[in-house]
Amino acid sequence: MQGADAATGFIADNVVGFARALRLAGVPAGPGAVIDALNALKLVDIGQRMDVFTALQSIFVKRHEHAILFRQAFELFFRVDQEWKNLLDSIPLPDHVQKPPPPGSRRVQEALTQSVLKETEAGEDRQVQLSVSDREVLQTRDFAQMTAAEIANAKQAIAKMTLPLSEIETRRHAPDPRGRKIDLRRTMRASLRTGGDIVEMRRLGRIDKPVPIVALLDISGSMSEYTRLFLHFLHAVTDARKRVAVFAFGTRLTNLTRSLRARDPDEALAACSSAVEDWSGGTRIATSLHTFNKLWSRRVLGQGATVLLISDGLERDVDQRLSFEMDRLHRSCRRLVWLNPLLRYGGFEAKAQGIKLMLPHVDEFRPVHNLKSIQGLITALSSDTRPQRRLERTAA
Repeated sequence: MQGADAATGFIADNVVGFARALRLAGVPAGPGAVIDALNALKLVDIGQRMDVFTALQSIFVKRHEHAILFRQAFELFFRVDQEWKNLLDSIPLPDHVQKPPPPGSRRVQEALTQSVLKETEAGEDRQVQLSVSDREVLQTRDFAQMTAAEIANAKQAIAKMTLPLSEIETRRHAPDPRGRKIDLRRTMRASLRTGGDIVEMRRLGRIDKPVPIVALLDISGSMSEYTRLFLHFLHAVTDARKRVAVFAFGTRLTNLTRSLRARDPDEALAACSSAVEDWSGGTRIATSLHTFNKLWSRRVLGQGATVLLISDGLERDVDQRLSFEMDRLHRSCRRLVWLNPLLRYGGFEAKAQGIKLMLPHVDEFRPVHNLKSIQGLITALSSDTRPQRRLERTAA
């Protein structure tokens, strides 16, 4: 913004382009915010970068999760002494700092790239739009075979998925005019108002709560692509249900529940990556399940929780305790669903020793390798009926 003159309109053009990039990145920035931003810039010193940042942030950032995206977009868009159309190659990091890009940086880069294309092509919109046939292909495309663009489209589709809030009755009661249980305490207290002449019966009803969901994710090397995309689904579910617990296991068990509570998906996934130390490493399913059953089972499996076990069941050194730990997990939850990407193969057979030990202790055996399989999982979880402790293998 150095050298910009209000009379030439460069500042207005920059603010309009910046707002367009924010919208593409997921930050709502309408025409009213642009006008407010231009008025705010008249009250600050344009030569002071921090003043400009604070003024624009106060206008465009209305929610906490948008602050990270705004900071990344501002650092990329308003770079000093560089051509702003060539600022999209890399994230600026000091040479002495070796760390991954901040959360949301890739999304901001793609948004700025699209904004530049719109500016340079004289209004010609060359953004790739998914046709009906493309969407059908994307629904059945294996996560491990997707390109970067297809993965981005898959993340957007997963973010729009919703899981119906099926509820179950608890043992607790609350005042309910149509309840089946008489509340004697409230009835007697209400009768004091009329001296006992008129007695109005007060009643209690059962409290309904959403079914808790507990996810156990295998983060070994063979499961990394599937686990990362399924984390996006769990983030969307967590934002809606508030009763979701997520654990990752490779060589050890890691609790990711708090990490997924961040409203922004990129921030949540970055927090998960920082919390996990054994990503894309080996697999110790029996040891991880033993840790979960011992330390976390009684805390998160109460009130009829549904457990989602995402793993291919492949383990280098098969532990004979695996069958016992799976049986204990099965008995502790309301419903145990095993999601295995190997079911994408039509001729799949349970020949691996680990799979043989785990398979008898699950209620459902389902694939989890594409968007269609995740949609099928949502349909299955929407049913509030308790399974009859039998194996239901669903075709891919």
